[in-house]
Amino acid sequence: MSVESTGVGALTAQQVMSRIVVAVRPEESPLMAWELMRRAGVHHLPIVDGEHVLGVLSREDLAASWSGGPQQQASRQVRSMLGCEPRPRVGPGDPLVRVAAVMVDAGCDAVPVVSGEGLVGLITAHDVLAAVAGRVRPDDRPGEVVTGMFRLEPVLPTQN
Repeated sequence: MSVESTGVGALTAQQVMSRIVVAVRPEESPLMAWELMRRAGVHHLPIVDGEHVLGVLSREDLAASWSGGPQQQASRQVRSMLGCEPRPRVGPGDPLVRVAAVMVDAGCDAVPVVSGEGLVGLITAHDVLAAVAGRVRPDDRPGEVVTGMFRLEPVLPTQN
């Protein structure tokens, strides 16, 4: 059975992507990234500098590079934790077959969808599987990228 015979071959990134995206700024700490992931219930955070997408931080990237205690994590920046080289991206009109190939070739389980330099969505391996299973999001409304809705400051113990 080919992808085309299932109808999946006609789908585009825009039809499959998550449109409400929680993102993090590159200067934020790993503590902030972890808390954003936890509160939003997501496993991937695009790192966005203004309108420019630097890459996608996953929970696995965060856990693999975690070392030291809260004070060490509060002084680090997430820009130093970007995994998945090269940092792929796709366009809204790219076919789902290309999106899947980009993810497989890069060894990533999430890829940002960009229009120009701006982030318009995110596609995860779960989104691709949902599309293959025939569970495409019916909503064609434009999405929203949420960064810095609130600021979390870790409360760290003082050293005597």
